[in-house]
Amino acid sequence: MATQLLSAAKCKNATSQGAGIRKLHDGDGLYLWVYLDGRKYWRMRYWQAGKEKALSIGVYPQVTLSEARKKHAELRHQLEADLDPSAERKATNLRKKLSAENSFEAVAREWYHKQLHTWTPHHADDVRRRLESNMFPLLGARPLDQIEAPELLQAIRKIEARGSYDLAHRVLQVCGQVFRYGIATGRCTRNLSTDLRGALTPHVKQHQAAVRPEELPDLLRAIARYDEIGDKQTRIALQLLAQTFVRTNELIGAQWVEFDLDNALWVIPAGRMKMKTEHVVPLTRQALALLVELKGLSGGSRYVFPGRNRDKPISGNTMLFALYRLGYKGKMTGHGFRAVASTILNETGFNPDAVERQLAHCERNEIRGAYNRAEYPPAPKRMMQHWADYLDSVGRRLPNRRHNILYW
Repeated sequence: MATQLLSAAKCKNATSQGAGIRKLHDGDGLYLWVYLDGRKYWRMRYWQAGKEKALSIGVYPQVTLSEARKKHAELRHQLEADLDPSAERKATNLRKKLSAENSFEAVAREWYHKQLHTWTPHHADDVRRRLESNMFPLLGARPLDQIEAPELLQAIRKIEARGSYDLAHRVLQVCGQVFRYGIATGRCTRNLSTDLRGALTPHVKQHQAAVRPEELPDLLRAIARYDEIGDKQTRIALQLLAQTFVRTNELIGAQWVEFDLDNALWVIPAGRMKMKTEHVVPLTRQALALLVELKGLSGGSRYVFPGRNRDKPISGNTMLFALYRLGYKGKMTGHGFRAVASTILNETGFNPDAVERQLAHCERNEIRGAYNRAEYPPAPKRMMQHWADYLDSVGRRLPNRRHNILYW
């Protein structure tokens, strides 16, 4: 290497001496460029394939003289190996960029935003939280194609260590979808979640509590008296939940625009449904009367069940806590109304497929898309009216003279 000409003191005190740029040579192609405004940069000049080239090494004084000489020596080794330092730097930066773009977090977020329009807000929040809380801190920065099965398993087992066995399976399922998306977009070649089958602690799914059919009358009578200990809106919510046996989040998120009262139909948009298919609920005489009562309580909100903030619906726990207050903690949940309706309607002799469709457990191919609501199939309407009448018959009847009907 050529004699080194610079010293720490010379670098510190160097000026451009009135020139736009002054180049201070340190030997073997290393320079300190000093600008008129006092800025100083390290640069290396070299020849490659008969052409003169230059490469930036860093900014002085962030990069000291000794550090600049060390970087310069590394670049000279590349030249001795017939490598172009400029091309090597571009390749390294490209690899870093691709690594960042192909990281588990980057691919997961890309997949997440692709799926977002098909999910309910509640499910979208669950998926995002599962990734951000459990996977990104451990695997987020790792390139997707470099993650190995034991590494993924170690991350999932940290969830298991908290006793969250169900969550561990759900997070692994989400990871599997990310890897499948990675395969489809060329970021990886294997879905590691399939390699972990049988490696997680089995989760015994517990069904949500539901009363037995013979216990339903007492529950209905207790709900009918809820006004004595709670608010009327919650009582009606529980009654409509029993009437329609939709999912709790489908009921609490209901908006008035979804109701066609003239044709006695409630059309829940696909975006709010678990199965991502528009769901139609025939409204019985009893349900219509409850909706009339609710209209006077909604205070002009677009939501059928507005919370304290009229621009938002009630909490998802409102009805569950109401059941607690009625003495049904551990005995009944909002989802339990679906179970008891399914049991009784099937035992009554209704077509099992019709019951499943009304529970929105499958796509409603024969009703999907546009339809004439005035000519909505009569069979579901008959089944729902039978169910409402049955609830009347087993619950305590309370006269409602204004609507000339009986409801609990």
